[in-house]
Amino acid sequence: MQTDVIREAALRRARRRQNVLVRFIRRYPLGAAGAAVLLVFAFAAVFADQLAPYDPVANNFAVMFRPPGPQYLLGTDNFGRDVLSRIIFGSRTALLVAFTSSFVGATLGALLGVVSAHFGGWVDNLIQRLTDIILAFPLIILALAMVAALGTGTLNVIIAITIPMIPRVSRVIRASALSLREMPFVEAARAIGASDVRIIFRHLLPNVVAPYLVMLTAFLGQAILLEASLSFLGLGVAEPTPAWGLMLRGAATQFAERAPWLALAPGAAISLAVFAFNLLGDALRDALDPRLRV
Repeated sequence: MQTDVIREAALRRARRRQNVLVRFIRRYPLGAAGAAVLLVFAFAAVFADQLAPYDPVANNFAVMFRPPGPQYLLGTDNFGRDVLSRIIFGSRTALLVAFTSSFVGATLGALLGVVSAHFGGWVDNLIQRLTDIILAFPLIILALAMVAALGTGTLNVIIAITIPMIPRVSRVIRASALSLREMPFVEAARAIGASDVRIIFRHLLPNVVAPYLVMLTAFLGQAILLEASLSFLGLGVAEPTPAWGLMLRGAATQFAERAPWLALAPGAAISLAVFAFNLLGDALRDALDPRLRV
């Protein structure tokens, strides 16, 4: 009897989740389309070893600059490497950098924003002045400076993209937390003697999830662009690691007229991924912000 009740409750939860998904697809078809594109990229990143027809780093000088055809669907580059295979493995690099840097940056930024709003006073002034200093630099300039100081490599690129994101998320989350700080449930928790840590993690952080998710999805697209920009400039992921920015760097100069497919394929992948993240972010913003609901 108890097993049947548990099974029925699980079925009801599954149906509710399915209904939420169906409503999201119906109300925000463009956001659902963006999510579908991102799922394709994620699938390619996870199963790149099985999906890629060739080794993405193996040189084959006998087939250099082969145009797109039946054997090489997107052609080959100046080292005879299959472009399609490098695009597939490049999605792994792009999503790894984007998700890691955006998640860490958004999470640390949300925590700093909530701490700043909760304590106020000199803590708020200190955090906000440091935030102002970092916000004075554009994302790409600060990322370039970080990479120049840390050096190239995937981990250093993630750090260089994460740090400029923290103050931007912090400022948005702080604005939401300032209004939450005066809500009755926070006042009640403070009145019964709840600690600062409990108020922050139990009452404030869970209630800023909506802006946190919106900022997270917004920065995912920016992270892909930053990683591609740094790799294009030779300050990001190093060869022979497959990366879309590196592919553009090798194709955009001396081979642009001879082999245009070398630039078109990674350029299309970057544009499609960023566009998909923007569509999903806009849909999540509309779905989570009650002021924007129709």
